[in-house]
Amino acid sequence: MFSMERIHSSHYYTFFQSDKERCFYIDLGQKLVRLSFCQLLALRQKVWSINIEDHFDEDANPHGFEIVSLCNREHLFILNTLEILDLKELLTGAFFLLDIAAQTPSLTPRA
Repeated sequence: MFSMERIHSSHYYTFFQSDKERCFYIDLGQKLVRLSFCQLLALRQKVWSINIEDHFDEDANPHGFEIVSLCNREHLFILNTLEILDLKELLTGAFFLLDIAAQTPSLTPRA
């Protein structure tokens, strides 16, 4: 496996970046998922569209679980309310840190 840099961690998950492979990884505990940037954006959109309030409404979500598919249904996860909240926190923190890194000027000297 190529070297990966840990960008952000939450209670359940860890987010990594691999500059050499030009991709991202999310360690979901039971599986390490490789994501391109487009797949990462799609995951963020999917996770942020989950209505957490439905997890507390027995009629809307009687079991309190979400089925999340990633990367064109290559990966499938069943997550409970706490895991969904934690994944939202992970993605928020990771995108915040990636944005900060993108705004930081390079430390290499100019010629």
